[in-house]
Amino acid sequence: GNQVLVSDTTGSRNTGVGYKSLYSATTGSQNAAFGVAALENDTTGGNNTAIGSFSLWTCTICNNNVAVGSSTLSLNTGDSNVAIGYGALTKSTTGSLNVAIGADALLEQTTGTDNTAVGGLALENTTTGDLNTAIGLDALQANTTGASNTAVGALALLRATTASNETAIGYNALNSSNGLRNTAVGYLALENNTTGIDSVAVGAN
Repeated sequence: GNQVLVSDTTGSRNTGVGYKSLYSATTGSQNAAFGVAALENDTTGGNNTAIGSFSLWTCTICNNNVAVGSSTLSLNTGDSNVAIGYGALTKSTTGSLNVAIGADALLEQTTGTDNTAVGGLALENTTTGDLNTAIGLDALQANTTGASNTAVGALALLRATTASNETAIGYNALNSSNGLRNTAVGYLALENNTTGIDSVAVGAN
């Protein structure tokens, strides 16, 4: 592609395919960029993989990131993130050690770290929350600043915005909770809990 790796001086084992991919790379090594402007601004970062136009676009000295999909991780300067799917981690700026797999997974995250979202819209609205795990469609979708939550199952902890230390396993479990330290295992378990704390429910409904 045109203007690929034009700034390279001592970098090694880099691959750029697409207009301005790895355009600014000088000494970074072991990067792979496929797509228009993929990893365009990377200078000394290494071990990054960017597949899709503008993926990892802002990354300058970041390392060990994987971005697959148009604009994934496009604003990120952190390390060791994985974003796969349209909109995944698109707004992340300095977050590190995050995994987002699925359309719009962790879409709104800016500085949060150590989050894992697997499924469409999982953890979509999380901005600065840390240490959350969401597996399933819409799991923890409304979470913004809540931390240390685990949601496994479609719609689990769906409406929780600031809840922390909650565990929901099962469809719609703890759907409306903004409580603390609740555990719900089973279909619709603790579905209507809103602000309760330290509750445990095991079994459907």
